[in-house]
Amino acid sequence: MKQSIIEITERIKEKSRPTRVAYLSRIDAMLQRQRGADRLGCANVAHAIAALPKNDKLRIISEKKPNIAIVTAYNDMLSAHKPYENYPSLIRDEANKLDATAQVAGGVPAMCDGITQGEPGMELSLFSRDTIAMSAAVALSHDMFDGVLMLGICDKIVPGLLIGALHFGHLPTIFVPAGPMSTGIDNTSKSKMREKYAQGLVGREELLASESAAYHGEGTCTFYGTANSNQMLMEAMGLHIPGAAFIHPRQDIREEITRESVRSLLSIIKNKQNKPIGKLVDERVIVNAMAALLATGGSTNHLIHWVAVARAAGIIIDWTDFHDLASSTPLLASIYPNGKADVNEFQSAGGPAYVIRELIETGCMYPEVMTVSEGGLNQYTKKPMKEDGKLTWKDLPKESGDETILRTADNPFNQSGGLKLLKGNLGRSVIKISAVPQDRYIIEAPAIIFDTQEELLSAFDRGELEKDFVAVVRFQGPKANGMPELHKLTPPLAVLQNKGFKVALVTDGRMSGASGKIPAAIHVSPEASANGPIGKIRNGDMIRLNAMVGTLNALVDEDTWYERENENLSDQHRNNNAHDIGRELFAGMRKNVISAEEGAITWL
Repeated sequence: MKQSIIEITERIKEKSRPTRVAYLSRIDAMLQRQRGADRLGCANVAHAIAALPKNDKLRIISEKKPNIAIVTAYNDMLSAHKPYENYPSLIRDEANKLDATAQVAGGVPAMCDGITQGEPGMELSLFSRDTIAMSAAVALSHDMFDGVLMLGICDKIVPGLLIGALHFGHLPTIFVPAGPMSTGIDNTSKSKMREKYAQGLVGREELLASESAAYHGEGTCTFYGTANSNQMLMEAMGLHIPGAAFIHPRQDIREEITRESVRSLLSIIKNKQNKPIGKLVDERVIVNAMAALLATGGSTNHLIHWVAVARAAGIIIDWTDFHDLASSTPLLASIYPNGKADVNEFQSAGGPAYVIRELIETGCMYPEVMTVSEGGLNQYTKKPMKEDGKLTWKDLPKESGDETILRTADNPFNQSGGLKLLKGNLGRSVIKISAVPQDRYIIEAPAIIFDTQEELLSAFDRGELEKDFVAVVRFQGPKANGMPELHKLTPPLAVLQNKGFKVALVTDGRMSGASGKIPAAIHVSPEASANGPIGKIRNGDMIRLNAMVGTLNALVDEDTWYERENENLSDQHRNNNAHDIGRELFAGMRKNVISAEEGAITWL
């Protein structure tokens, strides 16, 4: 291991010691109990097994065989979750073959940011993560289970399921992905069509045809956004069956991998392998996940989500840890929006297995951690294949299948990872530099203030933004309105940048895993609604964003800056943020949520 990564890990262990010790103590207490079917009252157990076939009732009660909980994010509106429709019957079939049972313990909500992008529903998106965690907890609270299979794949769903699972850290748990959709039109063409639409050069009919060609079937969207970053991280944490992430939903091997998840979970349970998820996810595993994110230029959302995931396991991380780790982690992948390739091309070039192998060999990942696979993390450096009807794993070639997409650690796209921390008199924020051209790493321009993304879009439509400027979009943090993604701002800002103007975005909101080539200082903390200094900026203030050295400052005289008061959100905007599309129900979350850097957690 690189000494610098060992030191970061030890720092995380030290600051996490009190919370991690308390967490593990609770797990140990839970592990001492009898299994639920033997411990619960007779009426409780009768309710739990009432709808099961007679043979399954005998397995659970008399024969004391394992009973698996299925927690599913299935719905048939989301392309990524539609494949899960038939997974429970497949899982039950495999469990029965192995003299065990499986029950759908519960469902969790799964919303699509692609559908709600730029709409009021997006203000529920971030909070859906903790809602999913609570829903998973409700499902598992029946306490009748010996292990868990988590069925979910997209943006907030996997982090939410993982947080929920870690609050039942005594149970062995495996995550079951469903895979990406097949490649549609290339992402570059899709982006160009969006920019043309923003300029009024094409109409809604042409845009819808383009979008429908990009998003056209079952599976996750094929760009490397939050959903597919989730899958990379789950591989790096050893919570998938090795190589499960990027196999198409209808590919023959997909069913076999899903069945293997049942076999592996039952092996852990029956052989008493002491692999509860709360012990498996330790500080080294969290560092492995962070390294995988940085090495692939993954979603900026995970600088929020994985802080919350770690906290659920009693582990404390912050953006400084990501920043320092980036300095020791090479950028190995170039996937859209950081490059032209989609995740199917990434998979063909070597995929997660290639990245994990390179990071292990270069000392950026801990290979000795526990995983749900008996082969440990080294098994995740191999490619799954089906031979003679059986699942097997093969070593990858040493060389990348395509060096424009994936490279070895001794020939990276960049010596440091794709994310960076920015600090200064505007607070702390992050930037995804892997997608930004180096000649845009430093932007200095006057601020134009917007309190909603609609204000910026209207100003663009009126032709008022044909100049150098830094768009300051504030009151977009978790306390203000749930911290929606502002990806709808990318096309107009890209149009202005392509015209030669120096533009950047500074916001306490999110830009998602799909943030593009615009320099964007996002997640600014503290947020404006928590009296953060972003609320002090006035129109015309010079803003300097420097991604080379990691700074973000308003170039205002120090005394003037100190004396200046924060502006407040108007009553009209505050009222708009609190009503309609179900936003009233999330008022408690807006009130209790902590900062983005602390994971935007609502449950502490």
